[in-house]
Amino acid sequence: MTDLWTALPPSVQDSLWALLLLLPALIVGAVTLRGYAPWPLTRAIIWGFRWSAAMFVMLIGISVGMGIGLLAQERGLRRGTAQAADKFDLIVAAPGSELTVMLAAVFLQPSDMPLLSGAVYDEIATHENVAIAAPLAFGDSFGVAPVIGTTVEFVRYLADDRIEGRLWQTSGEAVAGVFVPLALGESFTPAHGAGDAADHEAHTGANLTVVGRMAPTGTPWDRAILIPVETVWEVHGLANGHAPERGNLIGSPFDPDYFPGTPAIVVHTEELWANYALRSEFTRDNETMAFFPGTVLASLYQVMGDIRQAMSVMALVTQILVATSVLLGLFILSRLFRRQIALLRALGAPSRFVFAVVWSFGAVLLLTGTALGLLTGLGAAAVLSHVVTARADILVSAPLGWSEIHFVAAFISITLLLSLLPAALVLRQPVVEGLRA
Repeated sequence: MTDLWTALPPSVQDSLWALLLLLPALIVGAVTLRGYAPWPLTRAIIWGFRWSAAMFVMLIGISVGMGIGLLAQERGLRRGTAQAADKFDLIVAAPGSELTVMLAAVFLQPSDMPLLSGAVYDEIATHENVAIAAPLAFGDSFGVAPVIGTTVEFVRYLADDRIEGRLWQTSGEAVAGVFVPLALGESFTPAHGAGDAADHEAHTGANLTVVGRMAPTGTPWDRAILIPVETVWEVHGLANGHAPERGNLIGSPFDPDYFPGTPAIVVHTEELWANYALRSEFTRDNETMAFFPGTVLASLYQVMGDIRQAMSVMALVTQILVATSVLLGLFILSRLFRRQIALLRALGAPSRFVFAVVWSFGAVLLLTGTALGLLTGLGAAAVLSHVVTARADILVSAPLGWSEIHFVAAFISITLLLSLLPAALVLRQPVVEGLRA
């Protein structure tokens, strides 16, 4: 049986889980309503107490929506960060914190890091298995946009060769991310540093012109300005990576003797196996470290998984409280129309029919509230995704997933089972007392 289950496609497994979670609700509904049609009377009761019923539906919708929004947003954040690191197969840097290097190289978070020498870069760039070895140079900015020095090959690779305008050809040209507020042909002067600590007078002689714009990548690089790495070195008074007789050259190959250093090198290979070989080759004590950003993200996801489990426990406790509140709410609502129910019983209606009326009343409110919660949760997730995308520069989307469907299915079954209790309680109340209410 286990082998049969594991052989099923994931979508089939998720569908079966959803049906299994809904099965108790379907069984309860089929048994309770068998042989009766309580809907006209149920509809009349709901209309008679429509404001109380509407308030009850709204409370259920808010509760379900909060759970769905959190589950969808957590999944969307994982997907967005994984997409942001997708182009960074392997990163080589000086020994230190892999997390710090990843945040700086992939997510463009300012950080001070030691530099790799020209000899190390040349060894990596000339390796037979390396297709792209892009040096990165951080430290400058224009407004809120980080200015990053790199090579044309990396820009083309990062944007999948989708460039509006053209790539730079001289050290005075730049390519902007899609969200950078600079039009093609506009010029700017980078500041030294970032944020409030930026020195806007340090590079007054550097006047760069935007000649190209990258297509959207869904990463923090959409808000970055990319320039030749030689330009970064030159404006800081360093050699430009090339011998004096080749001083006007832009891009690789670089001369190791005139290479000022780089905090990180992004390595791209054509074969997957080559990444593992290169990671092993360039992980050297006290000289270099090579790592997969995806592995670092996996460690973060493990921490997020622990947080998710804690949140799941909190969500479970919350849903237990909500279910209890639903139960109490149904008790209260059933008290509102107990006179109508008592009159129905006095006229000779079968007890099971009365039971079906009361249960169907609660079921309609619960299903309506859950549907409202589903829409509320998706709306909340969309708003949160927009906020996170704007603040973190990571494309986060949170469409409805199987986790949310399972959550809703379990909530429906539990609450419909609980709604049996108020229906049973109504039948225990004396008819005469109900008529006097």
